[in-house]
Amino acid sequence: MSKELTKRADDYSQWYNELVVKGELADHSAVRGCMVIKPYGYALWENMRDQLDKMFKETGHVNAYFPLFVPKSLFEAEEKNAEGFAKECAIVTHYRLKTDPDNKGKLIVDPEAKLEEELIIRPTSEAIIWNTYKGWIQSYRDLPLLINQWANVVRWEMRTRLFLRTAEFLWQEGHTAHATKEEAVEETVKMLDVYSTFVEEWMAVPVIKGVKTPNERFAGAEDTYCIEALMQDGKALQAGTSHFLGQNFAKAFDVKFSDKNNKLDYVWATSWGVSTRLIGALIMAHSDDEGLILPPRIAPLQVVIVPIYKGEEGKALVDAKATEIMSGLKALGIRVKYDDSDNARPGWKFAEHELKGVPVRIALGMRDLENNVVEIARRDTKEKSTVSLEGLAGHISELLDEIQANIFNRALKFRDENTREANSWEEFIRLLDEKSGFISAHWDGTPETEEKIKQESKATIRCIPLNNKQEDGKCILTGKPSSQRVLFARAY
Repeated sequence: MSKELTKRADDYSQWYNELVVKGELADHSAVRGCMVIKPYGYALWENMRDQLDKMFKETGHVNAYFPLFVPKSLFEAEEKNAEGFAKECAIVTHYRLKTDPDNKGKLIVDPEAKLEEELIIRPTSEAIIWNTYKGWIQSYRDLPLLINQWANVVRWEMRTRLFLRTAEFLWQEGHTAHATKEEAVEETVKMLDVYSTFVEEWMAVPVIKGVKTPNERFAGAEDTYCIEALMQDGKALQAGTSHFLGQNFAKAFDVKFSDKNNKLDYVWATSWGVSTRLIGALIMAHSDDEGLILPPRIAPLQVVIVPIYKGEEGKALVDAKATEIMSGLKALGIRVKYDDSDNARPGWKFAEHELKGVPVRIALGMRDLENNVVEIARRDTKEKSTVSLEGLAGHISELLDEIQANIFNRALKFRDENTREANSWEEFIRLLDEKSGFISAHWDGTPETEEKIKQESKATIRCIPLNNKQEDGKCILTGKPSSQRVLFARAY
């Protein structure tokens, strides 16, 4: 298979699809709409998962695990939630197969093995978790209950794309219970801040924090907070959500607690989650026509050393120096690989590691040993430099920080240059069709107008930014009064 990619300018969607596969992040599977996450892609997810898990635990959360299956009666208990996910549900109706009596080589569903109650394969876990919480919460002393789970979910998507939208994907979902509304809202905002910190400081993707309109809220939520990022093709991507659920799920599952005055009340709830969709965001926010560009903080490999030598004697000398360099880098916690495989030439290895987005490449040859130097290539800028072996590990460590910052600043510059204001419908459509991106515009606040804008422009309100500036204006579609701008974009 050729490693050359379609150019972004020619076909952005095709470029993305090729890069996921050729960059060895994931592959299509035998199951419609599902993906195989390959070792390199899973290592990337592990780095993201481990950092997020650390941040969750630092804010007082603990991990648990809940069943994959949700009894249909429980799923139906919170009506808005059930209605919101109904079209995406996969359902288990039987528990056994048997040999087809008319065709011994085939298996058929055993009609006598029908389940008494159908099971939903979780599209989200509120139902099974809140049914469980009912037995865990009796008193204010049991609160707050701060639980997260790392799991897979199934949403039967009809149009799928690796990482961005698949029938099964990996994620985490936090589900918390609180004694007061104020505590629950504070938790919702806190976890949004955790997400924005992670996405900006580890993934190097700038985000805008905001709240969703009622039309775009999570099914069953009172408020949905989100972080929105801009991809290189000008489309937005929702990178994480945090939901204030009010008392909706507590009432649906009768989860009450006695307060300090021995008065019974329903608990207040939140839920929040991010998924392997973040890998799709990472690819589309940073990568180029030659392949992945991965921020050093979460890259599976931060440094690769490629040897250049002739003969066994030369190889031995280069191997010895490479081992020394690796030792110094590992002592600083840097993830490094020595690519001494003998099945490819150095030039092929350079291209391979460029495609896979390794932030720093070190070329080490006999002439370099003689001069006590190495050649370093940066993946983000493709700049090459000759650097002394003295203090090399410290230099690389500083360089990785510089690359991390540069990748973020480049994405931030792109977002700022592609965020514009529109003050009329004509200007709004022109900006969308010219360059897309984020468009800040007035909206009259009605769901009817929001839906009409979506139908006529294929752009949605991504969020109402937090701490939004209040200003008088007129809705771009209806001309009715508006007190603030909201953020529109075409989106994934």
